Amino acid sequence: MPGTPDEPDFSGLEEGEAQQAVDIVQAVVAWYTEKIAAERRAPLPDGERIAQLTADRTAAYQDLQRLEDADPEEEDRLAELYAARLRQLES
Repeated sequence: MPGTPDEPDFSGLEEGEAQQAVDIVQAVVAWYTEKIAAERRAPLPDGERIAQLTADRTAAYQDLQRLEDADPEEEDRLAELYAARLRQLES
């Protein structure tokens, strides 16, 4: 039986991978939030840029919600997608 002294319980190990995907998507959401705030504080805010950033942030939030019920393959796909996006956004 898993978790008994005779056999360790490793069932929680997969949660680390799921948490990594969540962390990456949250980092992208935070990047968009920061850029939206900066654009709103600009002397001449660009409404189109704010709208695009907001739409992109909304899509990231939706993916974050999808991660709650995602299978491991979907978690991996989203983690890779958002890791690449974060690298692109920060470059």
